[in-house]
Amino acid sequence: MRVQGKGLIDRDRPVSFTFDGVGYSGYQGDTLASALLANEVRLVGRSFKYHRPRGILTAGSEEPNALVTIGRGGRQDPNVRATVQEIYEGMEAQSQNRWPSLSFDLMAINDLAAPFLGAGFYYKTFMWPRSFWEKLYEPVIRRAAGLGALSGQDNADRYERAFAFCDLLVIGAGPAGLMAALVAGRAGADVILAEEDARMGGRLLAETYEIDGKPGAVWAEEVLAELRGMENVRLMTRTTVAGAYDQGTYAALERVSHHRADRGAGAPLECFWRIVARRAVLAAGALERPIAFANNDRPGIMTAGAVRAYLNRWGVSPGRAVTVFGNNDDAHRTVRDLLAAGVHVAALIDSRHDAPRLDGVRMIRGGQVCGSGGRQGLERITVRHPSGEERIATDCLAMSGGWNPSLHLTCHMNGRPEWRRDIAAFVPVAGMVPGLRAAGACNGAFSTTACLREGAEAAAEALGALGIKAAQGVLPVAEETPYALEPLWAVPGRGRAWLDFQNDVTVKDVKQAAVENFRSVEHMKRYTTQGMATDQGKSSNVAALAVLADATGRGIPETGTTTFRPPYSPIAIAALGAGGEGKGFQPERFTTSHAATLSRGAPMIEAGLWYRPSYFPQPGETDWQQSCDREVGYVRNAVGVADVSTLGKIDIQGTDAARLLDFVYTNMFSTLKVGRVRYGLMLREDGHVMDDGTTARLGEDHYLMTTTTAAAGQVMAHLEFVAQGLHPEWDVSICSVTEQWAQFAVAGPRAREVLNGLLDTPIDAAGWPFMSCGAVSVLGVGGRLFRISFSGEEGYEIAVPARYGASLFDLLVTRVEALGGGAYGMEALNVLRIEKGFITHAEIHGRVTAYDIGMGGMVSARKDCIGKTMAQRPGLEEPGRERLVGLKPITAEGTLLAGAHLYRQEDTARREHDQGYVTSVCHSPVLGRMIGLGFLADGPDRIGEIVKMVDGLRGVTTYCEVVTPVFFDPEGGRMRG
Repeated sequence: MRVQGKGLIDRDRPVSFTFDGVGYSGYQGDTLASALLANEVRLVGRSFKYHRPRGILTAGSEEPNALVTIGRGGRQDPNVRATVQEIYEGMEAQSQNRWPSLSFDLMAINDLAAPFLGAGFYYKTFMWPRSFWEKLYEPVIRRAAGLGALSGQDNADRYERAFAFCDLLVIGAGPAGLMAALVAGRAGADVILAEEDARMGGRLLAETYEIDGKPGAVWAEEVLAELRGMENVRLMTRTTVAGAYDQGTYAALERVSHHRADRGAGAPLECFWRIVARRAVLAAGALERPIAFANNDRPGIMTAGAVRAYLNRWGVSPGRAVTVFGNNDDAHRTVRDLLAAGVHVAALIDSRHDAPRLDGVRMIRGGQVCGSGGRQGLERITVRHPSGEERIATDCLAMSGGWNPSLHLTCHMNGRPEWRRDIAAFVPVAGMVPGLRAAGACNGAFSTTACLREGAEAAAEALGALGIKAAQGVLPVAEETPYALEPLWAVPGRGRAWLDFQNDVTVKDVKQAAVENFRSVEHMKRYTTQGMATDQGKSSNVAALAVLADATGRGIPETGTTTFRPPYSPIAIAALGAGGEGKGFQPERFTTSHAATLSRGAPMIEAGLWYRPSYFPQPGETDWQQSCDREVGYVRNAVGVADVSTLGKIDIQGTDAARLLDFVYTNMFSTLKVGRVRYGLMLREDGHVMDDGTTARLGEDHYLMTTTTAAAGQVMAHLEFVAQGLHPEWDVSICSVTEQWAQFAVAGPRAREVLNGLLDTPIDAAGWPFMSCGAVSVLGVGGRLFRISFSGEEGYEIAVPARYGASLFDLLVTRVEALGGGAYGMEALNVLRIEKGFITHAEIHGRVTAYDIGMGGMVSARKDCIGKTMAQRPGLEEPGRERLVGLKPITAEGTLLAGAHLYRQEDTARREHDQGYVTSVCHSPVLGRMIGLGFLADGPDRIGEIVKMVDGLRGVTTYCEVVTPVFFDPEGGRMRG
């Protein structure tokens, strides 16, 4: 079925492959679909419910029928679209959803039972008898469910994840996308051009139109050659931008090795990208929609645009006698291209009575295809026209019901498109995704000239918003054929007219949903399973809602669309979880110092989702306690370094930023001066403590909040709820920047000496007093410095962009070691903070109030805050409540255990005598004994009392003195310097 002189494939490079065990041959550049068509293979799969024969319908990722399994064993990959899969030497492909074979499928008996398996049959059928559900219905349904299958073996493929940043992301490399990338690239912007196809050019590869007097494919290659020569432009083929998210973030899947026989050592199969773009242009083109008529699902019935694509791009005629059926002028292109290539066209059937005539072919105006015949492939069609009905012998029907703009990404943030009557399609509305503009066919512009113009305009608009000047250019000369159509969604007649080819949804099913009062398009979707297959209704949703609109007596705009959700096309879970193979479900987060920490032999512990060093052992040390005591000594006597990047960092900006902080914190932050830091306490709505931390005022309307590691996500969600739900009128923007900054604590008497060896401008105590902050330059790198302490010593936290974190950690450790200090881990950090009485989530565990931890005075009387009223409920401020105290064994050898309970000396250790509990303990090398923090009934009023600590599980009893929570330097002179 190859057509000489047509196609962009390399006919000098034949490729052998198998399909269902039969060997075939294609050429380099073929997809599996084009190669099968070239070998006259039309039957490629079976439908989901009725197991009806299915052939190739489209030429792109929207394909609902031609799903196959590629490979074997651990590399078996099911549900691959044959229209996307490139062939390679030795490739093995298998059809799916059939048994025992594709041509003879026993499950096709379902088609005979179709009258009993209509829309919603499962809701009505499997209700009784009740006992049958678990014993019969569910097992049978589970066995029948699904299309392709996994091998059951471990996945032998590798997957990667990556991140990219750019000024402009261009999605789609057709004429609009190429023009947008060219304009932005010439202006010097950082551009990413992402295209899901293996070759850039979009419909220019499938059409015969010229641009600037050259074939469209040639013009596209010249533009691509120029773009490849620009260092500021990245071209990403085989990359599908699958989702649009907040703050200009886009998800993309790159198919790295699907087209390779030899993937090379360690090469990934796919790479999942997170792209952050300051602006984006959506140039995703449009998708052709079929027309529903009786038995319109036979192999050999295709979209007209797909027929042109197989002819012009892959040099394949999908049939020997092709018939074209459409309701628009675009269908005529298919006829002209087929005739020019020498392919026999049996007829052109145009449903419009006033359609323009086309010479050289039999044309039936006002005609409609109302049926088809053939066993496992199309053999004939039935045409109804003003003169009656007739049959036409044909083995390929190219149908065109018009084009739907690929606007899916514009709807991923809950935007709704609008209906354009002139093109009978939905188009995006400006601003549906902030920072993204649609251009070209996905915006309803269906001529090449319009696509080029909109692509250039979209790029110029994006550049203007970024402050980049775009050079004036002349648009290429291209065709500007008007797009005209007369809507035709379904042809009346007997027999099932198919809408969703994969899920076997018919026009009758949609009408039945309306009869049973499933009139909402979302309800209809779920009742019929329309649009719920792997193609997500790309070729069927608009026609289905048009049928629903007609059935309910509404217009299409009033009926509306279903919700478009990411991903745009299927993504393997293995790609989404790249890097997590062989691990649990909980994410792992590593600091920039992780590799250096491991190289020093530090055992790692989980803190929140992060991995942090427990301690840094040295030769000669036999247990962790020795290492911990040594590291505490570094900080108390010289200087120590700890990576504190895991602390939550939330950037808060806007004229109402101070108002937000006053509302979420118990104390005042609107009075905080620029360049200063303040400790804050945050309550939940029920009055209990949520979190604590410091917040720095970096500018008049710019704050940086620091949270505990464990509560970073909770606090971020809390702030967003306040800003979006409680006070959406406030001018405030909130962004988590935890991963953007690497931050290190430098603490001890010689901390300033260490920093002055790295800062381009040295600091002193007067210029950087306790609780101050500001911008600094660290060996030429812009950073931030905070004078705060979690150790009780003179301390600083220095932050640099994360890319410099590993280098800065190495420099800091080298310098502190030269001064008699070193790195310290979580064990030492815990000792240091307990000695000072500083709390963590061991103390603010969700059941304590500000009063309980001795911070009732921090709840400002001058303002309201979240949780304030609830914290004043009777019982939450009673003196007899369990409140924070320090605990010290009466003997130096005494043992304290976290989790143990406290009792009066004379009481037995029984539940009704319980007085409190221990939250944190450590051995203090400074004090030479164990110390701890805990909660004791009426605790602050019992200082000096002896209580009994009992751990019944471990059989330990210790008598302790109740002391103040601050064991070391209670005046804070060392911390303030």
